[in-house]
Amino acid sequence: MHIVDVHCHIDLYESFAEEPFNLDAFIDENKKAGVKAIISNGTAPESNRKVLELAKKHDVIKPALGFYPTHVLEYSEEQFDEELKFIAKQDIIAIGEIGLDKYHIKDKLPEMSIALEKLIHLAKKMNKPCLIHSRNAEMETIDLLENFGYKKIVMHCFSGRKNLIKRIIDNGWHFSIPCTIVKLEHFQNIVKTAPFETILTETDGPFLSPFKDSVRNEPRFIAESIQKIAEIKQFDPEETANMLFMNYQRLFL
Repeated sequence: MHIVDVHCHIDLYESFAEEPFNLDAFIDENKKAGVKAIISNGTAPESNRKVLELAKKHDVIKPALGFYPTHVLEYSEEQFDEELKFIAKQDIIAIGEIGLDKYHIKDKLPEMSIALEKLIHLAKKMNKPCLIHSRNAEMETIDLLENFGYKKIVMHCFSGRKNLIKRIIDNGWHFSIPCTIVKLEHFQNIVKTAPFETILTETDGPFLSPFKDSVRNEPRFIAESIQKIAEIKQFDPEETANMLFMNYQRLFL
């Protein structure tokens, strides 16, 4: 089975682990389970450099560099622009994680929006997909993205209402579906509604494990998502995995 994780945070696993984290063993175990690609998302300058370092060590790790929306607020405009120049020089697969957020901070959307606009301009210039965070700011995020008319958009773990899901579909953007689809009706309904060619899989690892007894999520657990997607779309699981892999190839490669 071909498994792809388009939104993960490999740089966070070491600090998240309850015991010493062995990256080599982690990668080996996931590759044996069929994991073909893990897109590790950077969230700030230090994170971006860690992602690049990890990607050099393991070819299954594909680097995406970005700025988590609330982290944008921790840097001056000059520092932010310098990081954009750094990102522009790197060999990466996507721009991410980027977006807007009203869950953690409710009153800083103007600052976040300026940063997001710059990041999307960079993605367009580099012709790279954008991995979009929109927590509690789904409508504002979609409004901003629509103004750009850029098609290489992946809505990460999207939690918005049905009318916003329809707008995403109408725009021809992608959804990355987390492993919690196995228990959350919201993501099951997205898969029911969205055209298959717009569906991708993610973990948001080390977060959002599908298992009650597992603290740490892993790319190999996407096999559970594939089973649920196959059930919803009424396809064979192996065929479903292959189709999801082709969706990844079309957008990212």
